[in-house]
Amino acid sequence: MLRYLPFLLVLALWIYAFIDCLNTPEAEVKGLPKVVWIIIVLLFGEVLIGPVAWLAAGKVRGGSARGGRWTAPDDNPAFLASLGEGTKKDEALLKDWEADLRRREEELKRRERGDEA
Repeated sequence: MLRYLPFLLVLALWIYAFIDCLNTPEAEVKGLPKVVWIIIVLLFGEVLIGPVAWLAAGKVRGGSARGGRWTAPDDNPAFLASLGEGTKKDEALLKDWEADLRRREEELKRRERGDEA
């Protein structure tokens, strides 16, 4: 069983690199067109040149193609600004609900006074 392990590891790396290459958006592919990378991974997969080349040099790593590195929500100014906008909308909605509640309470009080008289 142990003698099949190197073959299985090569096969696993080959399959992983092929699927990763297929699922990578065209904008994140470096150097060559995506179709050429797929062919390289398939043709040179048995000798590990294709998959290793794809993983080392074929894909933009770290999210720089998406517009910068990822930041935590509490450090992201855009996220914090969106929280402020939602809070203002929520406060306006709460004031409307409170005004509606006061109006209904007054209406109930008037009805109770009218029933008692």
